[in-house]
Amino acid sequence: MTDTDGWFADATRDDEEGLAAAVREGSAADPRAWPREAVEAGFAADEDEYYDALHAATTAATRRTVAELERADDRQLVHAVRAMDDCRRTANELAERLAEWAGTVDTEAASGVEYARDLAASDRLDGEPGAEPITSLAERVVDLADEADDLREYVERQTPAVAPNLAALAGPVLAARLISLAGGLESLAKKPSGTVQVLGAEDALFAHLRGHASSPKHGIIYTHDAVRGTRAEDRGSASRALAGKLSIAARVDHYSGDLRPELEAELGERIEAIQARAEAEGDDGDTEAGTETRGESDD
Repeated sequence: MTDTDGWFADATRDDEEGLAAAVREGSAADPRAWPREAVEAGFAADEDEYYDALHAATTAATRRTVAELERADDRQLVHAVRAMDDCRRTANELAERLAEWAGTVDTEAASGVEYARDLAASDRLDGEPGAEPITSLAERVVDLADEADDLREYVERQTPAVAPNLAALAGPVLAARLISLAGGLESLAKKPSGTVQVLGAEDALFAHLRGHASSPKHGIIYTHDAVRGTRAEDRGSASRALAGKLSIAARVDHYSGDLRPELEAELGERIEAIQARAEAEGDDGDTEAGTETRGESDD
């Protein structure tokens, strides 16, 4: 489509691909009486027919755009990590149900997926009344847990290809969860670091906004060693430092895709400085306490 042609130019009504492409790719500098021009060009018999064709073309164009976005690598990663978490959560929930049920016939019943594995692989309940559905449930729990493991392996392989810098800083699984929570890599890249810092803590954030709780210092990034391995009073600083670097990493991954090893080095230096400050403050406290003790002894 050019500035002098409508989206319907050189197209026929039954050419859905061509019409959708014209709608997606075409542009015009100024609005014009497109319905009238379409009728004059013989594309449509009247304005109603023109709008019917326009509706069909825009719907087809939207459908193709959505399909392309869903096929994008980061969207595949989002689906994979969500499926992994669903499988893991469901397996754990069913494992608890299994433990309660199996406890009615098995004196050695225990909780957790490992008990389900043990039960599914053994014949310990053979001959017990009602044992068949219990063993079947144990097998389903194992299947779900194995599927979660397989999906985790996929996520660990795929994330560095989709977001190399984010995966290097956060680890593949946490990086994938951040992308999932944001709704995609592009969405994550456009978020400020303060938002990245509290992704996954939406409930706590809303409670804070309602005046029912203090502001959360971190969301899902708490699972990162840089935050979890820092003393509680310094986790806010560690979270801000980590979120800042993760935001930069997401932008680099989305807009250029170049691996920037210096991001990881800079984050390491910043976290070391925060933790060293904490250790220095701890040493000062020990010195003061020791001085007070010696003073009391001298008295």
